[in-house]
Amino acid sequence: MQRLYDFLRRHPMWVDGFWAVFLLGISVVGGTANQEAAGTDLPAIVIPVTLLLCLVIALRRRLPEKMLLLAVAVGVAQLALDVSVVPADFALLVITYTVASNGTRWASRLALTAGLCAAPLSQLRWPDGNTSGAGHVAIVVFQMVPFALAWVLGDSLRTRRAYFAQLEERAARLEKEREAQAKVAVAAERARIARELHDVVAHNVSVMVVQADGAAYVLDSAPDQAKKALETISGTGRQALAEMRRLLGVLRTGEHQESGEYVPQPDVEQLDDLVEQCRSSGLPVDFKIEGTPRPLPSGVELTAYRIVQEALTNTRKHGGPNTGASVRLVYFDDGLGLLVEDDGKGAPHELYEEGGADGRGHGLIGMRERVGMVGGTLDAGPRPGGGFRISALLPLKPAH
Repeated sequence: MQRLYDFLRRHPMWVDGFWAVFLLGISVVGGTANQEAAGTDLPAIVIPVTLLLCLVIALRRRLPEKMLLLAVAVGVAQLALDVSVVPADFALLVITYTVASNGTRWASRLALTAGLCAAPLSQLRWPDGNTSGAGHVAIVVFQMVPFALAWVLGDSLRTRRAYFAQLEERAARLEKEREAQAKVAVAAERARIARELHDVVAHNVSVMVVQADGAAYVLDSAPDQAKKALETISGTGRQALAEMRRLLGVLRTGEHQESGEYVPQPDVEQLDDLVEQCRSSGLPVDFKIEGTPRPLPSGVELTAYRIVQEALTNTRKHGGPNTGASVRLVYFDDGLGLLVEDDGKGAPHELYEEGGADGRGHGLIGMRERVGMVGGTLDAGPRPGGGFRISALLPLKPAH
């Protein structure tokens, strides 16, 4: 049965053709029986009228508007040629439903009007002398109801189809929006990872290069100092590898959740270690904290750490020999202030904006992006007396 049902759904014209032939047979048999009972011959005009109405049934899905006009024309011809109601007139009811569900709006309105007018016109054209006036009215109402119900059923089906089509369109649109949002999220995550990798690599490799140069310089004259420099290089390398492992781990599905090798994101409490690492690499850094330290949002802490890290890395790159730096961390009631200055010879401001002398890093662009993500402000530029100055204000959201 299911296979038969699927076949009929795939070939609706065959179904309509079957019902057209069935209706034709009923019309011929019924009309012949009525004429024999009345003792008269079947009028010749009945045959083309029946054939045309059966054609309406057969082509109602393919040409609904044209079949409606044909049905209306046949009905008018029946009234004009005095062809009384035949079983094939059932096609008028079928075409009313079809046009209401699948046809255009004008055709739907025409079908409703024609269907409601068919019953009273039929009673006026072929009145029953044995029926009272109230009986005629009752018959007209009774015959109008099926046409009204057919039209309402068809129009409801049209509305339901439009509703489901709207739901499908909305679902497709939401799916596209989710895909677009996912792409934006992926791009943002890649940019974040790129900034993190830049900060980790630029800072730690810079420290390792400075320490390696110093170790090579004092290797023969001061082996203890060279050993200390090599230990610093080793520790810095391990720290860089741990942070890079954590960052790259988020690119591997589920790995960062299954492994405990990744260290937490750096915060302001690790600034002491960062400053001490810079001092051990030969860069004097004066670090002070003002205000009352308190817990901060993780995004603010990471941003503060990365700004100081990037600023001190740039100082080592561009400050020149005998350069000193200072770092101020200020806790305000509604924000966290950062001030990083150096007294080196500096480099053109454009190099800082581009991310370094090679122009391939993030530099101040990355700093501004980080500060913008937490709603803060950043001011950077050369100092009047020489050197470079970076100040940032990171707002703190009130606790809820």
